[in-house]
Amino acid sequence: MSKIKQFFKKKKEEAAFKFKLGESSLGHGHSLNSSDAASSSQKNERSSEKYVPPKRKELSNEARSAADAALLRVQKKDPKVLNTSLAAIKAQAKRELEAEAATKKGEAKCESESKSEMMCDGVFYRCPLVSDEVLPKKDWKIKIKEFLYQQLSTSEEKALTSCLIILNCNTKDKADDCVLTLTKYLENIINHPNEEKYCSIRMSNRIFSEKVRYVDGAIDFLNACGFREIVLDNEPFLIWSKDNIEQDYELASLLEALKNAEQIHLELDRNLKVLLPSQVKNVSLPNDFYRISPEEIKREQQLRTEAIENTQILKTKAMREREEHRTLRMYKYALVRVKFPNGLYLQGTFNVYEKLSDVFEFVQSCLSNESMEFNLVASSEGKFAEEDLDKSLFDLRLIPNVLLLFTVPELNSQDCNYLKEDLLLLVQNM
Repeated sequence: MSKIKQFFKKKKEEAAFKFKLGESSLGHGHSLNSSDAASSSQKNERSSEKYVPPKRKELSNEARSAADAALLRVQKKDPKVLNTSLAAIKAQAKRELEAEAATKKGEAKCESESKSEMMCDGVFYRCPLVSDEVLPKKDWKIKIKEFLYQQLSTSEEKALTSCLIILNCNTKDKADDCVLTLTKYLENIINHPNEEKYCSIRMSNRIFSEKVRYVDGAIDFLNACGFREIVLDNEPFLIWSKDNIEQDYELASLLEALKNAEQIHLELDRNLKVLLPSQVKNVSLPNDFYRISPEEIKREQQLRTEAIENTQILKTKAMREREEHRTLRMYKYALVRVKFPNGLYLQGTFNVYEKLSDVFEFVQSCLSNESMEFNLVASSEGKFAEEDLDKSLFDLRLIPNVLLLFTVPELNSQDCNYLKEDLLLLVQNM
C-alpha cells in the first residue's frame, strides 16, 4: 500500500472515531412531536424570557452633528497618489542634478575665494638632480620615484639606484627596517663566507616578508648583490652566488653604499613674489605651512577660543611663554615680507629653522645693486643685533609670518628702484 493511501485511510479512521464519540455524548434523538421535545421547548422559552437587552441611549443632536461632520471630513480626504510616470521620474532626477551642480558651484566659489585670501599659493620645492621644475613636495615624491625607476631600467648602476629607491620611495620607518635587515643578510655572508645557511633566504620567512619583500627597491638591491630567486620543493628561495654580483662591485662595497645612501635633497623654493601695497592685506596661510592637519588646526583654534572665553585668570610670564611656544611649534614654514621705501613688497618662504642671515642673503640677491648696504627692521622688535643673524626664525619668533622694513642710510630713497628689473615684472596685476 502506498503512503498516500495509508494517509487517506488514517484520515477516514479518525473521522469514524469522532462520529462515534459524538453519538455517545449527544444521546439518542427525539421526534419533534414527542412530549420530551415539547417540554424542552418550553424550558427554552422560559430561559429566553429571563434576558431582556437594555435599551440604548439615543445620541444627542450635538453628538450626531459632530459625527456627521467627522464622517464628511473622512470622505473628502483624498490620499496622495505617488506619481511613478517616466516624465515625473525624469523631472525629479533633473531637479536633483541641478541641486548637486549648484552645491558644487558654491563649493568651488568658496574655494576660489579662500585661495584669493591666502598670502601665498603654498610651499614649493626644487630638485636639481631630477629637473628644473618647481613643484609641491607630494608631486616631487611621485616624480622622484618615476625618475629612479627609469634609471634602474636604463642605467648599469642598479645597486646604487636601488639603494636610492629604498630610501626615497618608502616611508622612513619602512626604509630603516629594510636597511637593517639587508645589512644583517650581507654581514652574515661577509663574516661567514663558508656557511651555506647564510647564502639562502626563504622568501616566505616572516621577517623577510614584513621588512624586505614588499619594500620598493629591496629585491632589486638583493639581485645586484648576487641573489637569484630559485624554487626548491615548491617554495621560493633567494640563493646567493659570488658570480652574480653586479660587475665592478664587491659585497662589502655594496653594503657600504646601502649604509651611506641618503634621500634626494629637495631645495625649498622661495616662491618669490613682488606685491603692491593693496595686495598685502591677505593674512591667511595655506595648510602646507602647518605641521598638523587642517582638522587639528581648527580644533586647536576652537580650544584656544573656548579657553579665552571660559578662563579669566591672570597668567604668569612662564605660562604665557609656554603657550606661545606651543603655538609656534604648529608651523613648519614662515612667510617673510620685506617692505621697501617705494611701497613695493618682496615676499619669500622660509623654513622656520633657517637663520636670519638667510633672509638677508635672499633680500640681497634680489637687489639691483647687490653691494648696497641695508638693514632689516622688525616692526615690533626694532633693529636686529649682530648676534641675531645666527639665530633661527623660530628663536626670533618671526613666524608664521613677519613684516620687515628695508632701510638704507640714504635719506631721499623713496623714488629709488631697489629690485632687479626682471623682478619688477613679477608685480602682480590687480
